[in-house]
Amino acid sequence: MQIKTKQIVAVLLVTVVLALVCLAQALPFLFAKFDFFQRLEAITYDWRVRQATRHTATNATNLGFIFMDDNTVEQLSRGLLGESFGLLWPRQIYGRLVRELTAQEAKAVGFDVLLSELRPDHPAIELPDKSRMPSDEFFADQVRRAGNIALAADQEAIPAELFRTNAWAIADVSIDADSDGISRRVYAFKTYRVWNPLFKALARKHGLKLVEDARAVTFLDSETDKEELKIPIDKNGYFQMEDLTGKPSESGAARLERAFTELRIWHMGLRLAARELGLDLDNAQIDFKSRKILVPGKSGGIERVIPIDGQGRFLVDWNLTIKDPRLTQQNLESLLVQDLRRTASEPAGLTNRWRGKVIIVGSAATGSNLTDLSATPLENKTYAVSTLWNVANSVITGRFITRCPYLFELAIILCLGAISATVTWTLRPPWTSLFVIVLSAAYVLAALVLYIRFRYWLPIVLPVAGALLMTHVCTVAYQVLLEQRERRRVKDVFSKIVSPDVVDELLSAEKLSLGGARRIVTVFFADVRGFTEMTDVNQARADQFVRQYQLSGAAAEAYFDQQARETLATVNVYLATIADTIKLHNGTLDKYIGDCVMAFWGAPLANEQHASNCVRAAIDAQRNMHALNLERAAENQRREKENEARVARGEPPVPMLPLLSLGTGINTGLVTVGLMGSDAHLLNYTVFGRDVNLASRLEGVSGRGRIVIGEATHQELLRSAPELAATCVSLPSEKVKGIRDAVKIYEVPWKTDGMATGDPGKAATPG
Repeated sequence: MQIKTKQIVAVLLVTVVLALVCLAQALPFLFAKFDFFQRLEAITYDWRVRQATRHTATNATNLGFIFMDDNTVEQLSRGLLGESFGLLWPRQIYGRLVRELTAQEAKAVGFDVLLSELRPDHPAIELPDKSRMPSDEFFADQVRRAGNIALAADQEAIPAELFRTNAWAIADVSIDADSDGISRRVYAFKTYRVWNPLFKALARKHGLKLVEDARAVTFLDSETDKEELKIPIDKNGYFQMEDLTGKPSESGAARLERAFTELRIWHMGLRLAARELGLDLDNAQIDFKSRKILVPGKSGGIERVIPIDGQGRFLVDWNLTIKDPRLTQQNLESLLVQDLRRTASEPAGLTNRWRGKVIIVGSAATGSNLTDLSATPLENKTYAVSTLWNVANSVITGRFITRCPYLFELAIILCLGAISATVTWTLRPPWTSLFVIVLSAAYVLAALVLYIRFRYWLPIVLPVAGALLMTHVCTVAYQVLLEQRERRRVKDVFSKIVSPDVVDELLSAEKLSLGGARRIVTVFFADVRGFTEMTDVNQARADQFVRQYQLSGAAAEAYFDQQARETLATVNVYLATIADTIKLHNGTLDKYIGDCVMAFWGAPLANEQHASNCVRAAIDAQRNMHALNLERAAENQRREKENEARVARGEPPVPMLPLLSLGTGINTGLVTVGLMGSDAHLLNYTVFGRDVNLASRLEGVSGRGRIVIGEATHQELLRSAPELAATCVSLPSEKVKGIRDAVKIYEVPWKTDGMATGDPGKAATPG
């Protein structure tokens, strides 16, 4: 029952630990701000991303980066194009770049530059025919002519209508970092709300911001958020012009206008990759239930299945840094110079390295307002534009990151937790800890290999730190508590019946059976002879004393109690002498049976010398009893002299100290040994069986001051202590109660030459 209880507690402990781990896994879904373990997991993910870059991976070879850096800013300010331009470059610069890339037959160009407003104040450009064209119009015209230009968009900065209507596409370039500030995933698309130009003009004129609120468009003060104007809209998103202008329609009929238009804007990297592969984003099938986007190919060509999360985001396969040689790179100013030569019909020095390339134009500046940095799993500080080519590379190569599903992660946690608990409970230290460590390392290695080869994100933190290690630690802690409790139990049981050395051995033993086992032991019974006679004599003396001094009532009872205490003290002195001798010889003190002491050797710890140790203990016990009797005899001589003086004074004499002797029976054999009783009442570590009974019978045969052993004990002495066996004296076989046949017995001499002349125990026994 106790073992079953321990197992139930262990199972409950493991269940609680795994429940807490599962709760930690689920908390981010319940409380978005509680993402501590997810941040730790993200760190392990970043480590895997960095390790993956060390292994050869297939990458798109036609990706390119045209960058604007600090040198570009300096060159343009020095008049590279004939006049000096500050940081707010006129759009004609981008138009010149588009013209050059078109001449080089670039396949697709994505501008990571926000062009949300027109700048009519920028200087116009002089065309080859000497005419001049406004800067914004020139850029829009070149974008239209190219037919492959994607312009950057953000929720708050959509390209101006002039640019938007001439571009091949507008694409999202917003950065959505995780809670730790590191960009690991992007939205496949976002839904942009394009406000009516009248709303935008009004908001810009008065410094207001637009907010949709319950079938209305509200204009708020940009600083105080105070409501300035509210325009009602219907369920289809239309408003009445009269509500905005405050003037009735000339025709009398309500004039309706759309308050906004919603556009699905795909990520820039995805948009460029779709151009490269011929994917049809307009007919993409978005399935949030199965967490994927199916992008078909035009005319039945190649298709891509993009794994997404519940918000439409997918993990970026971070593989290309700005220093990667597979990424074609060139600075903006050198292409502007080529454009000048090409338009001036100067072919010298012209190159055509951008033919068929998918190009991203962005900032690599560090010391101006062109600086645009972010953190990625590969680098703590890098150019944000790197997200675009990594997304494009992932789509082109068809290499996407697949995150382990929630339920599968839950199953892994429960499985690893069960394995950890089972192994910890089954194996012994240090093998259990070694197994858990090896299993943890193997799991981490498997997670790394899965990512490198298949781009599969298998969680590490909660399965390893939570399920494996925490379950192991808690189970080990519980085992330690159980072990300490068992050690205390063993110490409580044995500290009073064996020597301290034996207790220490018991506590350090790896295996110890206290619940019942068969052992070959040597059993010792020693009875204090003369105790009954002493009790009778003391009682008679007490009666005589009470009558002589005419004591009655409480006084008589007090005297009888005093005599009882003295009687008990006397027998305890003899029993303690025997018990101390047993412990000194590493025996196990079983119990006191009245004035008899029972002990045994060979359990709980195995002892090859159990018979010889027991016999030597019996010899020393007899000698110690003899020495004790000599001391008490000497004390009696002193009391005799004292009593002469007391009698002369009429005082009662001091009683003599009783001198007792010892009879010992020893036998060896196969017995049952274990704890008898219950924890709730009384426990006794004892032995029982036929050979135990025989030892008890031999004690009855021994008489006073003798040690009698059985034949089995004598045979053990012949094996383990032949010199001791040689001293034994064979006695006639004895018929004892409970044993059918007469048993062969031996007597073990114990007296030395100095003891042979007398036995104070026999001479002075009261009677």
